[in-house]
Amino acid sequence: FQVRLFLTLVCMAVVAVLYILLSPQASLRSCCQTPGAQGSPSAPTLLSFQGYSRVPDGKPLERALCRHCAVVSSSGQMLGSRLGQAIDGQECVLRMNHAPTTSYEEDVGTRSTIRVVSHTSVPLLLKNQPYFFQQSQETLYVIWGPSKKMNREKSGTTYRALLKVMEMYPHLQIYTLTEEKMAYCDDVFQNETGKNRMKSGSFLSTGWFTMILAMELCEQIYVFGMVSDNYCREKNHSSVPYHYFEKGRLDECRMYLVHERAHRAGHRFITEKAIFSRWAKRRNIIFTHPSWAGG
Repeated sequence: FQVRLFLTLVCMAVVAVLYILLSPQASLRSCCQTPGAQGSPSAPTLLSFQGYSRVPDGKPLERALCRHCAVVSSSGQMLGSRLGQAIDGQECVLRMNHAPTTSYEEDVGTRSTIRVVSHTSVPLLLKNQPYFFQQSQETLYVIWGPSKKMNREKSGTTYRALLKVMEMYPHLQIYTLTEEKMAYCDDVFQNETGKNRMKSGSFLSTGWFTMILAMELCEQIYVFGMVSDNYCREKNHSSVPYHYFEKGRLDECRMYLVHERAHRAGHRFITEKAIFSRWAKRRNIIFTHPSWAGG
C-alpha cells in the first residue's frame, strides 16, 4: 500500500509540474520584464538604475546586469602585474577618472565598459578628447560631484562642460549621479562609520562611488590592484606610486596616511578599504594583486 501511495504522489507531482510549464501562465515572465527585454527569450533583462541621470535628457541608466566585472584600481600596484588579459576577459570593466590604458595594456588591459569620474577629473578628460571621446566610443561615463558643480537647472560648471562634450560627440553615453544618489552615498558612509561625512571633514573617493555602482550592476566583482586597509601599516610593504601612470611621483601609502589623518577635505582611503572588506563578506567581491580576503 505504501509503495502504491508513493507512486501515486510522484505521478501527481509530475502532472502538476507539466501543467505549470505548459499553461499560459508560464508566459507571464515575458510580460513582466523591463521594456526592451522582450522579443527574444535569450535577451538580457534591462534594469533601470534611478540614481544615474543621462546627459542631457535626464533619463535613468538602463542596462543589463554584468555577470562578471573587473574594477581596476589606478594604483601603482598594477605596474608589472601582467593582469591585462585577465581584466579584458571579464564581461564588464570599470575604470576610474582619467586612468589610461595606452602604454599599460599588458598590466591593465584595453577595455573600458564604464568609467566613473570625479568632477575634478573632467578637465583632465577634456584635455585628451581624442582618446576618451573618439577612440573609446563604447565607454559609458558616470560623473559624480557636488550639486553646485553638477546642477542641471542652474547649470553648474561641470555640467555645462558635459553638455558641450555631448554637442561635439553626440554618440557618447554620459550620466551624472543624481543629488538623491549622492545623499545616499553619504548615508552609506555614515551608517558604516558612525560619522557624518561633511562634519568629519571627509570627501568620498571615486573608488567609493565605483564600488557602490559595481555592487548594483555586477553579480561577481574582481577588484584589481587595491590594497587592504592594513597594508600601509605593515612594515614590509613595498613602496609604489599612488597612480600607475604617474611613476616616481606620490607614494601610495604616504598619500593614504596623509588623507586619513587630515582634519578637512580628506579622502578616507584606509577607512573605505576596511568597509569594502566587510562588504566582500556579504557580496561576491574578490581582491586580487595583492590578494586579500574580506573580513
